[in-house]
Amino acid sequence: MPLLELRDVEARYGETRVLHGITLSVEDGDFVAILGANGAGKTTTLRAISGLVRSTGEVVLEGSRIFHRTPESMARRGVTYVPEGRGTFATLSVLDNLRLGAWTKRGTSQRDLARVFEFFPLLYERRSQRAGRLSGGEQQMLALGRAMMAKPRLLLLDEPSLGLAPLVVREIFATLRRMNESGTTIVVVEQNASLALSSASHAFVLETGRLVLDGPSEELRSNESVRRSYLGY
Repeated sequence: MPLLELRDVEARYGETRVLHGITLSVEDGDFVAILGANGAGKTTTLRAISGLVRSTGEVVLEGSRIFHRTPESMARRGVTYVPEGRGTFATLSVLDNLRLGAWTKRGTSQRDLARVFEFFPLLYERRSQRAGRLSGGEQQMLALGRAMMAKPRLLLLDEPSLGLAPLVVREIFATLRRMNESGTTIVVVEQNASLALSSASHAFVLETGRLVLDGPSEELRSNESVRRSYLGY
């Protein structure tokens, strides 16, 4: 049974329909990439799953259809969303940001903090520093660390490489692969198609709100349309 299923999901912003009947499934333990040009509906797909935008159709988690989705209710079900822009609390310390990530749990576990600091030693060094004074790469690490504190079954990430230096991007994706190997199912929206396909096991391609391709990442890397449109060769 898939961990997540979308069945004929549609979403609108005002009178504009953005998603046109998206149907897909994500297996437990998958690392999935969603590719597409700007305006393809990638972010809206994540927002529909997490309850940030109203949608029709069915969102099914572990075999149960989820009605009346809100970010809070989905977080309690183990779905954590890291938006584009990271969403850290600039005036709070790194440590306080991490503690807020555990709001669905009963208190902050020192073991959970230690695990985050094992993944991101730099956050330990910066633990008393205000989040707003971190570099872009450090803020992305903090956003991921805060997500880890929630112990998500399903982690949704929107453009984690945006605005970051190539070396930092490689570090971020190496960390995502480690998180996936440790049991977290990941769905990532990413403009860097080459990096996404080399990291993910499966990928979906959206065009103007419609799912047009899906399959194992290696197969999509050799697909002529994907190579021409997203890989540049």
